[in-house]
Amino acid sequence: MLQNVLLERKIYASEEHKMMQKMIRDFIKNEILDHTDEWEKNGMVSRNIWERAGELGLLCIDIPEQYGGSGLDFSFSALFIEELAKEGVNGPGFSLHSDIIAPYLLKYGTEAQKQKYLPKMATGQLITALGMTEPNCGSDLQAIKTTAVDKGDHYVVNGQKTFITNGYMSDMSIVAVKTHHGTEKEAVSLLIMESAFEGFEKGIPFKKIGMKAQDTCELFFDNVKVPKENLLGEEGLGFKIMMTELARERLTVALTAIGGAEGAIEKTIEYTSTRTAFKQPIANFQNTQFKLAECAAQLQVHQAFLDRCTRLLSNHKLTAESASIAKYSATEMHGKVVDECLQLFGGYGYMWDYPIARMYADNRVARIYAGTNEIMKVLIARGLFKELFQEMKAKRNT
Repeated sequence: MLQNVLLERKIYASEEHKMMQKMIRDFIKNEILDHTDEWEKNGMVSRNIWERAGELGLLCIDIPEQYGGSGLDFSFSALFIEELAKEGVNGPGFSLHSDIIAPYLLKYGTEAQKQKYLPKMATGQLITALGMTEPNCGSDLQAIKTTAVDKGDHYVVNGQKTFITNGYMSDMSIVAVKTHHGTEKEAVSLLIMESAFEGFEKGIPFKKIGMKAQDTCELFFDNVKVPKENLLGEEGLGFKIMMTELARERLTVALTAIGGAEGAIEKTIEYTSTRTAFKQPIANFQNTQFKLAECAAQLQVHQAFLDRCTRLLSNHKLTAESASIAKYSATEMHGKVVDECLQLFGGYGYMWDYPIARMYADNRVARIYAGTNEIMKVLIARGLFKELFQEMKAKRNT
C-alpha cells in the first residue's frame, strides 16, 4: 500500500511509530468509520470517541506524563493526524485539542492551570476549543472586539466568536479578548473560559459544505465573569503568544493535507484497478497512470518537506515562514490531488457514499482556516524581504 511505502521513507519512522500506526489504524477501522453517517447526521461526534482516544493514549501525545500525556515527541502526533486524514476522519477535533490547546497550557499556563486541565484533556473527559475568529475579523486577530473589563479579582467578558471547531461540545475554551479597551494599554489577552460559566452560550452548530461531523459553532459572552487566575500568560501578551503558536497549528493543517492526499490517491488506485471501461480496468489507460503519477510525485515532494518541518517542530526550531510555506503549499496540492482523483471516479465521484466525494468537500476549508493561503503568502514574503521591511520601519521612526 502507498501508506507503507511513505512510512518507510519518513525520517522519523521508528519501530515505535509503526506499532502506533497499527493501533491507530485499528482504532479508526473498528471504532470510527462505522459511525461516520451517524455523526454527520448529528453534526457532531459522540463524547465516547473522545474518551476512547484518551484510553488509548492518543490525546495530548507529546504532553509530559506528569500532566497525563504520553510524553512522546511531536512526530507521533503527526502520525495520528496523517492517519485520520488518510481515511477522511474529520469529526473528532483531536488535533486542535491536543496539538494547539494543550501546548498553550503547557507553555504559558500556571502550574495550577496545568494540573486542573491537562490530565482531563488527556483522558478525553474535557473537550477544548480555541476562540479567536469573530464575525467581522478573520485573519486579522488584532481587530477582535470581544472585551474583558478588569473588575479586580475577575474580568467581565462580552463579545462573540465564530467558526469555532469543537465549539458545541467544548467544556473549556481559550479565548482571545481585548483588555484595557479604548486606552493606551489596550492589547490582546488570553482567558481560559469554562462553558459552565454563567453568560457563556453556544450557537447551533453550522451546516457546512464539508466536515459535516465536526461541530463548529458560535460562542457568545454576555457579562461572563472570569476569575483572574484564568488569565493565560501575561496580560496584553495574547497576540504574541498566538503568533508564536500559529506555526504549530499551520503545520497540523499541512499534515492533514498530506494524509488526505495520500488517502485520495490510495483509494483511487484501488477504484481504477477494479472499475472497467471498454473491457479493461481504468488503470490500464495511460491518462489514469499519468494523472496518478503526477499526484504521487507531488505528494512525495511535500511529504519530504513536511517530515523536515515535523523534525524541526519536535526540536522547537520550526519558523513561522516554514510553517506558512508548508500550510500554503500542502493545502493547494491537496486540493488539486483530490480534484484529479475525483475525476477518475467519474460520476460515482460525485456521490456522497464514496469517500472521495467527502474528501473533495472536506478539504476546501483548509485553504481558509488557520490563516488564509493569501495571508500565508504575505508571511512568506515578509520573511523574504525581512531586512527591507526593517529598514523601512527604521526610516519611519527617525
